[in-house]
Formats: sequence, structure tokens, C-alpha cells
Amino acid sequence: MVGSHLADYLLANTDWEVCGLYRWRSPLDNISHIHDERMSLFYGDLHDSDSINGVVYEVKPDYVFHLAAQSYPKTSFNAALDTYDANIHGTHRVLEALRRHKKDAIVHVCASSEVFGRVPKENIPIKEDCNFHPASPYAISKVGTDLIGRHYAEAYGMTVMTTRAFTHTGPRRGDVFAESSFAKQIAMIEMGQQEPVVKVGNLNSMRTYCDVRDMVRAYHMLLTVNPQAGEAYNIGGDYSCTVGEMLEYLLSLSTKKITVEVDKDRLRPIDADLQIPDCKKFKTHTGWEPKINFHQTMQDLLDYHREKQRGVIWR
Repeated sequence: MVGSHLADYLLANTDWEVCGLYRWRSPLDNISHIHDERMSLFYGDLHDSDSINGVVYEVKPDYVFHLAAQSYPKTSFNAALDTYDANIHGTHRVLEALRRHKKDAIVHVCASSEVFGRVPKENIPIKEDCNFHPASPYAISKVGTDLIGRHYAEAYGMTVMTTRAFTHTGPRRGDVFAESSFAKQIAMIEMGQQEPVVKVGNLNSMRTYCDVRDMVRAYHMLLTVNPQAGEAYNIGGDYSCTVGEMLEYLLSLSTKKITVEVDKDRLRPIDADLQIPDCKKFKTHTGWEPKINFHQTMQDLLDYHREKQRGVIWR
């Protein structure tokens, strides 16, 4: 999701040549609408040092957005070692390739708000100096990602910055994530492809939502507005609500009568349940502010799934 929107943004707002990495089995649906000679794809896999080294050596990028990861927290409970290798070792492989072949690149390492995990109420909103308390193997892997980014900035003088992005969503969001799963189920119910029941997990978790299109604009600003090596930034939206309240809003956008049912398989063993950020540091440094409101994001997400069910490509 994020990479495709970032490609859209960079092609529309810069004169850069945009190079993306993919694996042989990677679905390319999210970029099927892009027909721009400034964009190229290269084979690369975070598990494989040779492929990463080869791409960095060939491209020698000026700016790097390291977004790739095993990014689904629930899966990480069943595939912890794969998650650690992709996210921790994979980040090391990317930064080491850059150190060898393009040390002066300006680099964004994408960690996650999940590094903060279960935060006491007295520490809300969450600032960058809040203690890490990861609540999943995915979150643990992102702590490693975060620290490796800072290490390369401090040890090797590289311009590496880390973001702890809070929930960001919108069109093209993977359907393993709560709001996208709900939107897809509603779209399928509307098409008569599913019984009028939405299966859910934990509805009590508090989230702060940002539109993915605002997030990629922030990422571009991170690397182009007076980049500060070794810094870490919280980035997130300005609308907070529980997962249940988010679901209620999505349901209000449909004319169908739909009930809700908890599916125990959608519950995590432990959850990060108070994800409310303080983003003053990033906003003060760059001047970034989110522009797309929560309601528009949810409408666009639902419309994306409606169109996908009808076989329409979202642009």
C-alpha cells in the first residue's frame, strides 16, 4: 500500500527517477495504473544480501525509503523468526549495502508506533522518548529496525532517519488489517458474496488514524526538509477513536443491515491498545500537517473495496 502511494506522489511531485524493489511472487496490482518511464522495478529480497547489494550498486540511490517488512503483527506470533530476519536483518542488509556503495544517500528507515506497545495512560499522548514496550514479535522486530537505523547514523556518519508511523490507511490497504478487513467484508456483503455479518477482533483498542496519502507526503518531507541524521519522529493523524467506533462509521456508510461477530482467530495474544501520538517534533521540523480527514479516508477505503469487488482498478 505505502510504496504504491509513495510512487504516485514522487512521480507527480518531483522530477526524480523512481526505483522500486519487488520479489518474484510480489503482486503488482497496486502499481498497475502507473505507466511512467521514470519508474523502474528491480528484483530484491530482504532475506538475501546479494540481491540488495546488487540493486544498491546498480542504482546508487540519492534517497532511500526503506518501507519493506513483514508488516502484519498477528502473523508475527506464528512466524517470529521470519519476521525478525526480514525486519531486523533485512534493515541491516539494506543499510550495509548503502554504506558500501552509496554512503551519502539520505535514508528513511520505517519503524513503527508498535515499538511503544502497551503505554500507561499517564504517558499519552506518546512522545518519541517514551519507553519501548513491544507487544508482539513484529513490534520487537521494529525496535531492532529503529535501533539499527540510529546505529548506522551514529557509527558511520550516514544520514539515516527513523519514523514511528501510527496507523495509516486508505485505498490499497491489505485486507489483513482491521479497517480494510471490515471494509472488504462490507463490500462483499453489499455484492451478496458474504452473509451480512462482519467478523471482528478486539474492538476496544484505541487508534489514531492518518491517510496513507498524507503519510507518504510526510515521508518525502522527512528526506527533503533539512534532514537530521539519527533523528526519530512520530508521524500520525489527528483523529483518535476505538476500532469499534471506526467500524461503526464504516457500517454507517452502507445501506445494508449488518451485524457484528467476534472471531477469536482475529484476536492477538496481547495488543497495543492506546496508540495516540504526539507528533509535534516532526510537525515543527517540517511544517507537515495531515490534510485528508478520517471520514474521507474511510469512504475512500470502502469505495476501493467496492470497486475491487466489481473488478475496477483503483487509481
